[in-house]
Amino acid sequence: MRGEATSHPVRILELSGHGFWVDLGDERLYAGFADFPWFAGATAEQIGEVRRPSVGHLYWPALDVDLSVASLRDPAAFPMVARG
Repeated sequence: MRGEATSHPVRILELSGHGFWVDLGDERLYAGFADFPWFAGATAEQIGEVRRPSVGHLYWPALDVDLSVASLRDPAAFPMVARG
């Protein structure tokens, strides 16, 4: 699975029932569904369709999910906040 980007490569590796690995060329980062629940119900095709519009930004158009690369490096530093 390969994302489209002009000069910032990205691919999805090793998709499992718990998460997936994001290969950024110079580093690999894990996106666990516990930390990134937007991906839990997604198909492999939806997760595999990732773009990297800039070095620090990833985008999944089929899911309308934007993530900073920093949030993958340290999910605890970016807690999810829901307001009811």
